[in-house]
Amino acid sequence: MNPRTPQSPKDQAALGGAIREQRKKLGASQGALAKDAGISRNMLSQIERGEGNPSWVTLRGIAAALGVPVSTLAKAAERLEG
Repeated sequence: MNPRTPQSPKDQAALGGAIREQRKKLGASQGALAKDAGISRNMLSQIERGEGNPSWVTLRGIAAALGVPVSTLAKAAERLEG
């Protein structure tokens, strides 16, 4: 993907799916993960549904709360896009 290409809803849904997968692997609720990531549960829900576009700071906070590097989420999102 060209980095200058606008993101599609499919891209956002894949990232949200990757976050949801990791959260469920941990057995964490949306509320618990959101609190650990420093965001609202509503925001996390929107991101997981592909309706929210997290900032870099938010994405790093989610990854840290999940205990994984951002690259793990990116690789999972690429897999889900395919």
